[in-house]
Amino acid sequence: MSKFPYLTIATLACVFATGLLPVQAKLPAPSPEAQAKADETKAKTAHGDKVSAYKLCLAQDRSAAHYFKTSGQDTKPPPAMAPCADPGPFVYPPPDAGAPVAAAVPPGPVKK
Repeated sequence: MSKFPYLTIATLACVFATGLLPVQAKLPAPSPEAQAKADETKAKTAHGDKVSAYKLCLAQDRSAAHYFKTSGQDTKPPPAMAPCADPGPFVYPPPDAGAPVAAAVPPGPVKK
């Protein structure tokens, strides 16, 4: 038996009081407006990632061109790579609330 049994009880009380144990709570479903805003934010983030990748590609191309231009050694440029793809401006089409999702898919040939 422990010399101080109240320490274990106090420790357990502190653990429960501070919330260190996992809490099983379920959040309510987001409203349609909140879901649309979250989808738009996700699309903006994805577009921002594409723009960042494009800018990184351009910087790498400039850096490699400078290296091959100023290098005094016998360096050969690497084989041609795919050009950097500009993602263009961000355009988020708001979802059309009146159109059902199934109507957007054209019907295929009927198999018997």
